[in-house]
Amino acid sequence: MKKLILLLFFISTTTFAQKTIKLFNGKDLNNWFVDVPAMDNDPKAINPFIIRNGLLVSLGEPQGHLITKDKYENYRLEVEYRFAGKPGNCGVLVHASTLRALYKQFPKSIEVQMMHDNAGDFWCIAEDISVPDMEKRRGPKANWGSVDGKERRIKNLTDNAEKTLGEWNKMIVVCNGDKIKVWVNDDVVNDGFGATVQKGQVALQAEGAEVEFRKVELTPLK
Repeated sequence: MKKLILLLFFISTTTFAQKTIKLFNGKDLNNWFVDVPAMDNDPKAINPFIIRNGLLVSLGEPQGHLITKDKYENYRLEVEYRFAGKPGNCGVLVHASTLRALYKQFPKSIEVQMMHDNAGDFWCIAEDISVPDMEKRRGPKANWGSVDGKERRIKNLTDNAEKTLGEWNKMIVVCNGDKIKVWVNDDVVNDGFGATVQKGQVALQAEGAEVEFRKVELTPLK
């Protein structure tokens, strides 16, 4: 009986462990592809996404995206990151699809902002999402939209969740149906609903600042 219990425990824990996908495995970027417009026609343009000392690094320039080859829906995404030098801009994109849908650079998606002092904002990129107190956090309704010239930013619930520069931040994004909920260092910083998209790729940005990632893991929801 004890052997049976141990076997069942091993099977259950192994099954659970297999569900978590290490999008970044600490060794290579085989799960990803790079979309950087500057690399199209400039043979001297560098790939801004590298591995350094076991970390995934977004160098910030030239700007573009590192995008998963696979699509996902209904999952928990956990990312640990920090700004390696001067703080600046970066983000995680969920439900990404059509490449270069905005400004001939950003894929169609919903961005979860990592910009210093703004972590957890939503940015709508040719897709949309709603939150409580929309006019307070997005501006007048007449200006809302997901294309150039519209109010695409939905401000987070607090700007006090990030750690001191140089320390590691933990961001958790749970995508469940048309809902997206975000935590930064265990504080709820955004909680959206009515997303116009519920499935797609995950992307990391190169957007001007150098950012290090030590964990990028995705766990499907039960």
